Amino acid sequence: METRAGDPGAFGHFDLSRVPSPAFVIDEVKLRSNLEILSEVKTRSGAKILSALKAFSMWEVAPLIDEYLDGVCASGLWEARLAFDKYQGEVATYSPAFKPDELPEIAAMSDHVIFNTPGQIARRSALIRGLRDGGEQFDIGLRINPLHAEGEVPKYDPCQPHSRLGFPIDQLTEEHFGAIDGLHFHTLCEQDFEPLYRTWEAIAPYIADNVDDLKWLNFGGGHHITRSDYQREELIEFLDFVADATGCQIYLEPGEAVALDAGILVGEILDVFENKMPVGITDISATCHMPDVIEAPYRPAMLGELRDGETTRLGGPSCLAGDIIGDYALPEPPHVGQRIAFLDQAHYSMVKTSTFNGVPLPSIWLWNSETDDLRCVKKFDWTTFRDRLS
Repeated sequence: METRAGDPGAFGHFDLSRVPSPAFVIDEVKLRSNLEILSEVKTRSGAKILSALKAFSMWEVAPLIDEYLDGVCASGLWEARLAFDKYQGEVATYSPAFKPDELPEIAAMSDHVIFNTPGQIARRSALIRGLRDGGEQFDIGLRINPLHAEGEVPKYDPCQPHSRLGFPIDQLTEEHFGAIDGLHFHTLCEQDFEPLYRTWEAIAPYIADNVDDLKWLNFGGGHHITRSDYQREELIEFLDFVADATGCQIYLEPGEAVALDAGILVGEILDVFENKMPVGITDISATCHMPDVIEAPYRPAMLGELRDGETTRLGGPSCLAGDIIGDYALPEPPHVGQRIAFLDQAHYSMVKTSTFNGVPLPSIWLWNSETDDLRCVKKFDWTTFRDRLS
């Protein structure tokens, strides 16, 4: 999977020895710059923009996000609790399936509760009615599957054959519209404006006769709005057009765009040996710290990587044979104690870390690239691993 992020920005002059290894370092200046771009898009288009906690949930910077965006979106009870506790603004909560005993708390914390199928809404209709009669105020949404694939990797595409994410749009009926306040779709991943436009063109005919019954349309995430070459003018014009044509409030839920190129993962080479090429063992684990490297898969960009030269295979300290980050032409010949950093690691990597094999979690640092202020937000010790077990 190709990634079009990886701009080093101010990290090009960050001294990697200033933090322990491994460590995530987030540049709050770059984060604010991304948020300013998103704020301009929402102001000029009239759309509302929510930050996706599934991609970036560093609540230390929640006050900064609150300055610019309209709220956050959550993926279930625990993220909804985090959203309600740490963030301001609206909360939209979607899950492929809600447990009935969790719905009352989710509804109490959410402005939008988005279901995956009309069948789930029907089964919970009495509960929904009771909650609303009891004073809870929340909209009901339905996630749809546009049946229009734009993803580069099928297993990451919510429109893959037999997808579990979203109700097939060709099965929507007028009765289904009568039970909901809005529609949600999320089918993109690190993509430009054109895939969004084509997806809307696929959706529009199916909802044209019933769109007047809807209050809002949520276009989900996967929009690389803050990337320098994203077609923002076209997006703004499009969002304004759809809002005018449908009479709906439009929502976007970018995750990557909020934290794009705003963080690095710093590591250290622990050993180097030859196996028909140089092999370096690092304290960064693909499986524990950057699982998308294996799952997507993709190759993260390295800070200072050379354009050519001998490559070194870098892998983590776990016992997993596939714990391989990739082959890199390092900024200097590989050696024990060498610091390295991978770019664009603020989103998804941070939220997906694990302690498999007892591999330590990276500490988390917040850096201001303008003032050079650097502070530790979170450190982990072995009790983090211990206390997840029994």
